[in-house]
Amino acid sequence: MIAPLTWQKSSFSGGGTGDSCIEFAAPITSPTSIHLRESDDPATILTTTPTALHALLTTLKAKPLA
Repeated sequence: MIAPLTWQKSSFSGGGTGDSCIEFAAPITSPTSIHLRESDDPATILTTTPTALHALLTTLKAKPLA
């Protein structure tokens, strides 16, 4: 049996109704994977590794907003 994921909302979700934010879940049984989804489309889930997510976030933080 697969344990259900516990989703956590981003601290940058902006409050309100909470329907436009990123949520993530890291299953205890597989700490090498991280699942991401957009709260207004919860059926679409992106699965990645902590290393790849760290590289993406580091790159995004380094880029100035256009």
